Amino acid sequence: MISAFEYVTVFISIILGLGVTQILTGIADLVHQNERVKVYWPHLVWILLVLVLHVQEWWVTFQLRSLEKWRLPLFLFVLLYPVVLFILARLLFPFGFNEGVIDLKKFYFENYRRIFLFGTMLPFLSLLDNLLLRDYEFQDLIAQSVVLLLLSVMAIVKSSKPWLHESVAVFLLLFLIISIAVEWDKWLVMN
Repeated sequence: MISAFEYVTVFISIILGLGVTQILTGIADLVHQNERVKVYWPHLVWILLVLVLHVQEWWVTFQLRSLEKWRLPLFLFVLLYPVVLFILARLLFPFGFNEGVIDLKKFYFENYRRIFLFGTMLPFLSLLDNLLLRDYEFQDLIAQSVVLLLLSVMAIVKSSKPWLHESVAVFLLLFLIISIAVEWDKWLVMN
């Protein structure tokens, strides 16, 4: 007999798997058509970040194994983060490109506000999750709050200045690397 946790995480894993599939398929499509692709490195950083966030979400979901009872509203709330990740993974790749150059810089600047809007939802949902389900103190969530603020500003601001988007990409990449280094001992799965 499976536990309630095992039961609900199957569906969460399916959504996360679909998101990873979107990313890996998108990367494979770009590699397959590499002679037509004009790369834009901040866009590639976003692809990397969203891929790592999929893996991170799958990893930290294991922490919810201690919940003995699951109700549908709780499950739907926990499912929101993987769903937003999936949508973000889909937004990162152009589709229907049969001819011509695939200009990822042009694609990025045509879609960055949507990317940042869905990106903003992630730290917001994470903050709620950490406060409501994982009993974090608000002072432990300052870094997430900074990311939420930055992504919110970028979603609102209509700026096509490459230096701004490049700076945000560098900040987010450094934030990810530093958070993994600092939280190293918390990224541990044990029975």
